[in-house]
Amino acid sequence: MAIDMDAMLAKIKDRQWALADIDWDAPGAETISDEFRPKLKAFMADLCWIENVGARGFAALAKKAPTPTLAEIYRYFHAEEQRHANAELALMKRWGMLEGGEMPEPNVNIRLAIEWLDKYSDDMSLSVLGTVIPMLEVALDGALLKFLLDEVDDPVCHQVFEKINNDESRHIAVDFEVLNMIGHAKARKLAVDFVGGLATPGLIIGMIMYVPLLNRMRNNIVDMGLEPERLYKAMMRFKELGGRAEYTWRVPTYQMLKLHARMVVKPDNPYHWIANPMVWASDRYPRRLLKPIPSWFKELTHEPAA
Repeated sequence: MAIDMDAMLAKIKDRQWALADIDWDAPGAETISDEFRPKLKAFMADLCWIENVGARGFAALAKKAPTPTLAEIYRYFHAEEQRHANAELALMKRWGMLEGGEMPEPNVNIRLAIEWLDKYSDDMSLSVLGTVIPMLEVALDGALLKFLLDEVDDPVCHQVFEKINNDESRHIAVDFEVLNMIGHAKARKLAVDFVGGLATPGLIIGMIMYVPLLNRMRNNIVDMGLEPERLYKAMMRFKELGGRAEYTWRVPTYQMLKLHARMVVKPDNPYHWIANPMVWASDRYPRRLLKPIPSWFKELTHEPAA
């Protein structure tokens, strides 16, 4: 059944929350052990910045939305992803991981993803962005958030991520509704959009950026003690959710990312002979070539606000 976007927008407006709704001084911060804290800090820093990758993607989608209602939904999603990042910063502050006004540094793959989004996302077609964003939300957010709820006992963490998960469930519902809507277009338009996208340097660079980003997150998950199968199951959810809709299968970018997911989830697939060296190479990417972190970085804050 198709989603009523007007009703969804009303629900989104009704379910807004703020960092000030959370008691950040409640008991439970002491449950994070000194041994676990450094790994958790690196994990949370990555998660915080992945939220901002999603936020930038939704900002671009808002400019391409075919209806004013969907554009407003995407603007709310943009703000929600930034709020998620701020809440994760507040958790890091609560756990003693940030000193003074310190902000966590994004790893090199996330930095490159942010640069790509800032440079190319506004020129990407709805079919490309409308497929990449749900894959990132289902695969990365899905696996990482579930890991935190399993591994961290702090009740405030669980309270925060219950709110974040509720937001993400609405994001994913809209994401896949839009994918199905894109697939309903005429085959000629889908083909033109796909071929035109493949011909652009932005999409080629994006594919080169996306492969090591995903494999780095897989490696980080393993370092934290999580079985990679959890990420694999989250990625296969992209296929399952898309398979429930009538027209999503017609979107070429969906088929391409679904194929990529099948390669990623098989550890013995030759794909990893390329992806893992790309992670190694990105670690040696000259830092002087990285552009400054965008100005919207200043909007991040761990301070509770209404």
